[in-house]
Amino acid sequence: MKSIKTSPHIPTKIEACETGKNRVQISAYPFEFGYAITLAHPLRRLLLGSSVGFAPTALHIEGVAHEFDSIRGVVEDVSHFIVNLKTIRFKINDESERVVVDYKFKGSRLITGADLCNDIVDVVTKDVYLATINEDAELNFSVIIHKGIGFVPSEEIRSNTPEGFIPLDAYFTPVTNVTYAIENVLLEDDPNYEKIVFDIQTDGQVDPLMAFKNALSVMHKQMAIFNAELNIEVPEINLPEAEHPELKTLLQTIESLNLSARCFNCLDRTGIKFLGELVLLSEDQIKNIKNLGKKSLDEITAKLDELGYPIDKDIPDDLMQLLKKKFSSEK
Repeated sequence: MKSIKTSPHIPTKIEACETGKNRVQISAYPFEFGYAITLAHPLRRLLLGSSVGFAPTALHIEGVAHEFDSIRGVVEDVSHFIVNLKTIRFKINDESERVVVDYKFKGSRLITGADLCNDIVDVVTKDVYLATINEDAELNFSVIIHKGIGFVPSEEIRSNTPEGFIPLDAYFTPVTNVTYAIENVLLEDDPNYEKIVFDIQTDGQVDPLMAFKNALSVMHKQMAIFNAELNIEVPEINLPEAEHPELKTLLQTIESLNLSARCFNCLDRTGIKFLGELVLLSEDQIKNIKNLGKKSLDEITAKLDELGYPIDKDIPDDLMQLLKKKFSSEK
């Protein structure tokens, strides 16, 4: 018989790991049946529609009157130049929301995204082709780059474009792909709980984990109207496992350390399940583990040394607090 509840189960586990360049996988569980899709779908939409990025919004080329013109000494005409420019992904180097960047090129050369990096902006797509100029050509142009979200067509940008600049369609979204999977997980012999697994990839303008945190923040702010009017307390959500680079290593299970059966059994009977729990113990605490002999102690010492966590090594306070919080929730 299904137990009677007065509130849905609150998920307690969240994991994040890099799976490639500008790509991260984030998992959260266990959710009540049906709750995973309720949260996963809007978060995916927010990641794609509300992630902050950068895009060129206007272009001025010296000697060019309009977007259907040609450029003296340049292989590409203006319309082709604009298409290439919009595929280059910029990133403003400071906290500015709008910058104007001037460029000057001379002589026979091929121009790529890497040539557009300077003190004002960086380019995350350095290999993307922009244009080719002839030996006697001189190409001078200016680009306005904005910080924003979503897609803004050139028609909406035109009214704020300075005279002499060509307005551009602006695609700000730095998230290139978001997928999620819903998996079943077991909780207290009930197999009907769910796990969300997000796979998030960006173009490099923003870190995918930061994009996910931004989506969570946007969701909270959108729902804040209910909190303000109805005085509903909304708890803060964070991603503890993703906030320290060493945490993933320290959350390895004891089983994965390939210890001898005798040594493993001593730790297991004591309730030690993870590498991090061992690392938090002092030498005296390890020696006092019941039935742990000298041979097993030497084995543990050698294993911790091998992994870069010798006994009594100083652990950063923030990492120590994350570990303690994690392991207390496991008990």
